Amino acid sequence: MSTIAPSAPRKINLRRPDVMVEVQAQVLSHYRSELIDRIRAHGHLVSAEGKIRIKLAKEFGFCYGVERAIDLAYAARKVFPDQPIYILGEIIHNPEVNDQIRAMGIKFLSGKEKSADIDDLQKDDVVIIPAFGAETTVMDKLEAKGCRFVDTTCGDVMSVWKRVRQYANDSVTSIIHGKAWHEETKATSSRATAKGSGHYLVVFTLAETDYVCDFIVNGGDKQEFLNKFKGAYSLGFDPDVHLQALGVANQTTMLRGETEEVQRRLRAAMIKKYGEDGAGKHFRFFDTICGATQDRQDALEKLLAEPLDLLLVIGGYNSSNTSHLAEMGEAKLPTFFIKNAAKMVSEQSIVHYDQHRHEEIESSDWLPPGQITVGVTAGASCPNNLIEDVIRRLFELRGVSVQELLTT
Repeated sequence: MSTIAPSAPRKINLRRPDVMVEVQAQVLSHYRSELIDRIRAHGHLVSAEGKIRIKLAKEFGFCYGVERAIDLAYAARKVFPDQPIYILGEIIHNPEVNDQIRAMGIKFLSGKEKSADIDDLQKDDVVIIPAFGAETTVMDKLEAKGCRFVDTTCGDVMSVWKRVRQYANDSVTSIIHGKAWHEETKATSSRATAKGSGHYLVVFTLAETDYVCDFIVNGGDKQEFLNKFKGAYSLGFDPDVHLQALGVANQTTMLRGETEEVQRRLRAAMIKKYGEDGAGKHFRFFDTICGATQDRQDALEKLLAEPLDLLLVIGGYNSSNTSHLAEMGEAKLPTFFIKNAAKMVSEQSIVHYDQHRHEEIESSDWLPPGQITVGVTAGASCPNNLIEDVIRRLFELRGVSVQELLTT
């Protein structure tokens, strides 16, 4: 016997003045930094002459979508103080923020610290949808159970969903530039197939894009293609059939320049295959990069144009937008990707994330002696209090007291 889902999602509206004023004050108490506010007001620069200068990127840290998601999670606990509250997974990719959510008694339904299971949920249980969104199959399952939702999905993510749904309606295959294993890309790709007839293919690198382009123009071994992209395409995907009409979309936190290059190469392949006139019928593209992601990338590009000795990038290691900031830095100068100030063990030792080895490594003699200039930036899921901790630690390693820092 089939279970009949409610006729419409049961979303809870928590953005009420009586709720949000108190909630936002609580969030500020957890994540705000007076020191960061002061550095912003003084040209994003703070220094101890003869020892160290720290330049903070003009755009960094929490974006509006992240702030909204955190506000709504806190609001859910305020409105339902005694009721079990669940969240599908990490609300954002920052370990300290997710630890705070757990500390509020909100139970995770996935991940390493999973504490409940979707199958155990009951009618009227409150479930938070993270900022990345959720796959349609998961949402259907929760709706069938009669759960109520606090939906924190970022508006930029939902804009991408709109594009891939339109592609599917027009029998156009979505080529999604992103990470097939990422929650956001999983949620996006599920929108391409929600009505049963759409298809998608996820490409992560330009090398993968070139492989697809070559197949479009010259054909190839279909089974080899499917093996290469295993786990990154829709059920029933046939490259001989479903690469004839393409629409490019992306995970919102990818590098804009790389997404634009994916688009350019695919368009060139379609022109080569169908001619300039025919390409318009076979290829579509919309810019769906998150504005906040782009602002942080642009600000870092400007910071990297200034004289710097090294760069610190702060954020969760599984944060896509933060990892791309680290990539930008690594291409220019010594760059260390850390999740908090504790990773700066001493002037001689730092523990940081190596994106190529996918693990933390320890580097020695990372902080040069004498007067140096350190650039600092942070991903959109990193709160200001963690950025403050890093800046304080940098000064402490140079023998500058916290009190001296506050009075300069």
